[in-house]
Amino acid sequence: MVHGEEETTVSATEAPAQLAPNSDLSLRERRRLVIVAVVRTGLTIALVVAIYFLLPLDHSSSAGVVAELTLGVLVLAGIIAWQVRSIVGSDHPTSRAVEALALSVPLYVLLFATTYYLMARTNESSFGGLLSRSDALYFSTTVFTTVGFGDITAKTEAARLVVTLQMWLDLVFLGLVVRIVVNAIKFNQRRRAIESSE
Repeated sequence: MVHGEEETTVSATEAPAQLAPNSDLSLRERRRLVIVAVVRTGLTIALVVAIYFLLPLDHSSSAGVVAELTLGVLVLAGIIAWQVRSIVGSDHPTSRAVEALALSVPLYVLLFATTYYLMARTNESSFGGLLSRSDALYFSTTVFTTVGFGDITAKTEAARLVVTLQMWLDLVFLGLVVRIVVNAIKFNQRRRAIESSE
């Protein structure tokens, strides 16, 4: 049994071309794959941002904000799980992973932007006044990137707790999601190497 495992390992290392991303594609096919991935990701992000700006979010209570944040986190987790599944089963896992990350980050930022917007609508003192959707998106992005210009700040305890939650989740999101995506690529490559050696 150990001998069979060694053969599988040797087979996988003897076929580095099979592990290289998109190595079986011509230059033209690779370009096409990249263009399709960029266009599909760009359109998806544009759709998500459009939904953020068009959704009627002007009526919410404090309990509604918490419920929407919780629902948003669950939906984001579901989307990430679906993306990981698609990476594992993809013929081109690396390009699929780039698409997954390019969609997951804006969704995450927009989730908190929506939360900040609703909090400002529920309690104007949360951030020192009403935030527009653009203001909320800007603030969520500055928190995510740890830039923190200071022009918009959390004023109430509840707002500070949500911003603190985002900061903690930023670390988890960046570390965990990237690791999951990378492991999905590696799993796909190992599976394909084993299948091709059989």
